Amino acid sequence: MRAFLKTLATIVLVAVIAGASFLAGFGVDQLISPIRIHPGAGEPEQFGLFWEAWQIIEQEFFGQLPDPGVFTHGAIRGALRALDDPATMLVEPMTSEDQMLELRGVYEGIGALVAVDDKDQVIIVSPFDGSPAMRAGIRAGDIVLKVDDVAVTGMPLEDAVRLIRGPKGTSVRLTLMREEAEPLVIEVIRDKVELATVGGMVLEDNIGYVRIALFSDRTSQELKETLRELMEENVSGLILDLRNNPGGVFPSAAIEVTSQFLAKGIVVYEQYSDGQEQAYSAKRGGLATDIPLTVLVNQGTASNSEVVAGAIQDHDRGVLIGEETFGKGSVQRVHELSDGSGLHVTIALLLTPDRHPIHEEGLTPDIVVPFTEEDFRQRRDPHLRRAIEYLKTGR
Repeated sequence: MRAFLKTLATIVLVAVIAGASFLAGFGVDQLISPIRIHPGAGEPEQFGLFWEAWQIIEQEFFGQLPDPGVFTHGAIRGALRALDDPATMLVEPMTSEDQMLELRGVYEGIGALVAVDDKDQVIIVSPFDGSPAMRAGIRAGDIVLKVDDVAVTGMPLEDAVRLIRGPKGTSVRLTLMREEAEPLVIEVIRDKVELATVGGMVLEDNIGYVRIALFSDRTSQELKETLRELMEENVSGLILDLRNNPGGVFPSAAIEVTSQFLAKGIVVYEQYSDGQEQAYSAKRGGLATDIPLTVLVNQGTASNSEVVAGAIQDHDRGVLIGEETFGKGSVQRVHELSDGSGLHVTIALLLTPDRHPIHEEGLTPDIVVPFTEEDFRQRRDPHLRRAIEYLKTGR
C-alpha cells in the first residue's frame, strides 16, 4: 500500500466533493497576491526553442489548435512535471471559487479526498465520515480506474474531479482497484455533505472520545467546546481519532489543536530548501494537557493530522494506536496568477519535534493494530477497542 501512496498531490472533491479544492489539505501556507512578470524579462535562452516549436505547430498542424489559454496551462503543467513534485501544480481559474467550500463545511458530492500518485493514478486518500463515498464502501487507498466509462489514469486531476462531481441525487459509477484484488465497480449516489469537523461522546468506563474529521477554520473552537463538555463529565481518559483526516490549512489549525493536548514544547519544524527552519510551539491554556491520551491513526491520517500525532508521540504525551500514517509532510504556498488560476508551489518540508521527516515516511504507531477487510465488512473497530483497553489497563 505504501508504494503507491507516495508523493501525492492532494485535492478534495468538493461538489462531488463540490469541485477541486486544494486548501483543505495538506499544508497550504498562505494565499498571496498575483505576480506580474513582463514577457521576455530575463527569459532563458532555451525558451526560444519553445516558441520556435509553437510557430511550427501554428503553421503546419492539421487539426484545430486549442484556445491559447488551454495551451498555456498545458505548457505550464508540462514544465511542472519536470520538477517531480505532484504537490506543485496549476489549478484552473474555474476552480478557484471552490477552493474554500469544504472549509465552510457544506457542499454536494461524494465526500472523499483524492490524489494523484507518481504513476498518474487517481487514489482515494480518505472518504469523509458519513459521506456517500463511505456509505458506498469506498476506502482509503482505492485506486480509481474509471469514472463511469472513462479511464482516468494519466488524466489531469481536476479533469477527473469534474467527471466525478455532480448534483445531489445523481449517481456516478467508479471502477476501483483495491490492493491485489480484481477491479470492483461501486455506484455512489451524490448527496449534500455537511462536514462537522469535530465530534465527541463518552464511551464505556467514562472514557472520552473526540473525532476530528478535518482541520478547518472552525476546528479549534469546535474542539474547545467538545473538550469542555467531556471534561464536565469528568472523563477518565481521552481517545483522539485522527483516522482518515486529510489535514487542513497549515499551520494555524494544527498548532491550535495540538495546544489543547500539549502544555508546551515544539509542535513542528518547517524546513526550507536553504536549510533554514521555523519552529512552531504549543500555546498555553490547553484544556486536556494532563488527562491520559491515546491517538488513533491510519493510512488516511495525513498532513496536519500527522503534525498533531507526531507532536503528541515525540513529547510522550500520548500513545499512537493503529496503522502507519499517510506521509504528507510538505507545505505549499498558493500564488494567484493574472488569469485567476492558482500556482501551488512546495516551499518546505515538515519535521516532528524529534526531527522525524513526515513526508513520504509517515508515522509508525506505538501500538500497531491491523484493520482487515473482514473488520470492515463486520463493522468492527479494532483500533478503538485497543485504545479503550490501553486506557483501562495502562498497557
